[in-house]
Amino acid sequence: MIRATQAGIKPKKSPDGPAAPTFSRERALIKRGIWPVAGCDEAGRGPLAGPVVAAAVVLDPKRIPKGLDDSKRLTAARREELFERICATASCAVTFASPARIDRDNILRASLWALARAVQALPETPRHVFVDGRDRIDTSCDCEAVIGGDGLVLSIAAASIVAKVSRDRLMCRLAQDCPGYGFEDHKGYGVPAHLEALRRLGPSVHHRRFFAPVMAAAELQRTVVGHADLQVEQTVVTIEAAAG
Repeated sequence: MIRATQAGIKPKKSPDGPAAPTFSRERALIKRGIWPVAGCDEAGRGPLAGPVVAAAVVLDPKRIPKGLDDSKRLTAARREELFERICATASCAVTFASPARIDRDNILRASLWALARAVQALPETPRHVFVDGRDRIDTSCDCEAVIGGDGLVLSIAAASIVAKVSRDRLMCRLAQDCPGYGFEDHKGYGVPAHLEALRRLGPSVHHRRFFAPVMAAAELQRTVVGHADLQVEQTVVTIEAAAG
């Protein structure tokens, strides 16, 4: 059974900002004897480079780390701290959809594939899955798509943190493999510094070839190389003519 929800159980109100996600939906399932319950989310749909990273998390109801929230609402330092706590107290799985798969399947299908793989990779098969967004994933159990789920459902919030930190760490490693693009700073997103590096260096093997800015940079690179080759040919002809 697959459905998408937005209303229903309301998240806990926060006096200092947006409402915080709760464990209410998971607890309601536990009361009905449904367990394990997983939350899953992805990070990296929008960047021009690097993989999409998906995470699935089954929180331990008795050891839920305090402060879990949508990863976008947290600082990098806070995400790192919560990442360690989640991994120490919950069941987690992380999967990657490479740039090659994104180029082949498109970003949406690659993301849904990675999310389904993350659920399959959990140590124990869940009986119910909450996934962030409106799109269903291919699971062997009941799956509920929750629009804005990373800010509503605690298990999804935990998965968003695991996915985000895992991807950020990977992009820092890719920065060592491909220096000059600034992956360690912008994590592959299309910020001005990244676009400038793309124009200067051309796309790397880690870039998504069919994203518009990458395609434009590749075309520019081909034009520059073609112009340089033409200049070399003209120089050779000139030298040969002078020698003859």
